[in-house]
Amino acid sequence: MHADFKAVADHALLVIFADSISPEAHAAVVALDKVMAANPPDGVIETVPALVNLLVSFDPVATDHDAIETAVRNRLKGLQTGRVAGVQRSVQICYEGEFAPDLDAVARATGLSTDAVINAHLAGDFQVLMYGFSPGYAYLSGVSGHIQVPRKPAPVRDVPAGSVVIAGPQCLVTTLTMPTGWSIIGRSPTRILTGDPSHPFLFDVGDRVTFERIDLAGFMRLSKQGDT
Repeated sequence: MHADFKAVADHALLVIFADSISPEAHAAVVALDKVMAANPPDGVIETVPALVNLLVSFDPVATDHDAIETAVRNRLKGLQTGRVAGVQRSVQICYEGEFAPDLDAVARATGLSTDAVINAHLAGDFQVLMYGFSPGYAYLSGVSGHIQVPRKPAPVRDVPAGSVVIAGPQCLVTTLTMPTGWSIIGRSPTRILTGDPSHPFLFDVGDRVTFERIDLAGFMRLSKQGDT
C-alpha cells in the first residue's frame, strides 16, 4: 500500500495516505493504527489517527525517522483495510427551539423543509474519523449531501456543550462551551465525556454513530439523569 512520509520535528513521523478525505484513506489510517498498536516498533510512544494520515510519535533518543519509516513500510505490506469494524453508538438529539438556532438557515440554504433537514440528518451514515483540538471533540463523517452547507463566515461565541453541528460532510457534538462556525442544528444530552479514566470518551475512532431524535421533555429527562 502506498503512503508518503513527512518528518515532524525530531520526534514524530506523519504517514500520509491521501490529500483529500475518502473512506479508503481513512480505512488505511485505522488499519495501520491497529497494526502499530498490536506490534509497535521500538521507541514508538503513541500513534494518533487523523482524517487521511497517522502521526507516529517516538522517543528520539531511542530511534529516528528512518528507522520508524522502515518499520512502518514493513507493516504496510499486506495491510488489510476493508470496512472499519467499529462499535455502534447511539446519540440522542433534540432539534427544537433554541437548541437548533441554525436549522431554518440550513433548510433555506438547501431548499428543503426543516423536517426534511432533520430526516436527512437522522439518516446519515456517521463514522468517527478523528479527535480534534478539544477533549472528546469527535469529527464524524456521513452528513447527507442534501444538507451539506459550508462553515459560516465568522464563528459564534459561547455555543453550549452538547450542540450538534454540521459543516460540509462532517458533524460533531461539542463537549465544552466554545465558539464555532459550524451550523447548530440540535442539542444532545448524551455524555461524550464519560468520566472514566480508562475510557474517557464515548467514541473510539472507527465507531459508527446513529442519532436518535427526542423531544424537549425527553431532553430534560435525560439531562437530569446525566447529572445524577
